[in-house]
Amino acid sequence: MSLSPRRHATELETISVTVPPDAVEAYESALATVCATIGIFELDDSQTLWRVEGVKDTGCGEDELRAALILAALTSGVDAELERSHTEAEGWLARTYESFPEQLAGRRFAIRGTHLEDAPNPQRITITLDAGVAFGSGEHGSTRGCLRALEMVAYRKPRRILDLGCGSGILAMAAAALLHRPVLATDIDPWSVRVTKRNAAMNGLANLVDCHLGNGWATPAIRRHAPYDLVFANILARPLCSMAADLALNLLPGGTAILAGLLNTQVCMVLAAHRRHGLVLERHLREGDWGTLILRKPHG
Repeated sequence: MSLSPRRHATELETISVTVPPDAVEAYESALATVCATIGIFELDDSQTLWRVEGVKDTGCGEDELRAALILAALTSGVDAELERSHTEAEGWLARTYESFPEQLAGRRFAIRGTHLEDAPNPQRITITLDAGVAFGSGEHGSTRGCLRALEMVAYRKPRRILDLGCGSGILAMAAAALLHRPVLATDIDPWSVRVTKRNAAMNGLANLVDCHLGNGWATPAIRRHAPYDLVFANILARPLCSMAADLALNLLPGGTAILAGLLNTQVCMVLAAHRRHGLVLERHLREGDWGTLILRKPHG
């Protein structure tokens, strides 16, 4: 496969923090306020330290970043030092393209960057993304776990589908393409909403993926279309726990929830929160350190 050269108009920098596992989600969320792409790397085999890093335009979003880091420190109890390094724009793009080959997820899906020029596999449902802004681009364990889970529950033929916290829209597009059903996608981040809309149009799914800006279950579009028989929530462990009651309330009897964005070490916490509201575990899928839960709301 060949790569197409591209240029970036502004200077870039890499920002990163080193934190213990319990602080990963807070700092991932903080860096995501200003970075188009986020990476999480284990620094040792004992899983005692992780590096969270992202790439951003130099000098942009400093006030937002400062506020987000303060919030991350308060919520996690870890005051992590922010490290910065200059990143050559063309070199970063080249590395991004090289590190984003075609990603095969489950038995049915392929995630491909726009920089790949060879023909896609006609036996798979192909979702195309711009590798330069491919947040949630298919190589992340939580995304891959959700796509595997979608394959497992597709036989139920859900009709009302919600992707809560859609990121770049991969899960919404995958569900729309596989099930040929409309999908409501929402995110609290305006950048994610714009990217999802653009990706849906690029993949010929604009007529099936309806994307809205909103804050969780309070989003007017979510309330209008509730209840749902399939909900994706690939976000973070603690927000998943805090929204467990709303999920149970807005899920149809017999409906399915696919939860991700959590480490396997956080599964018990997330599962306990949802069991308190009557949801039952069907499967716990593992993709490396990341866990995906398939939950079901019982009939009656």
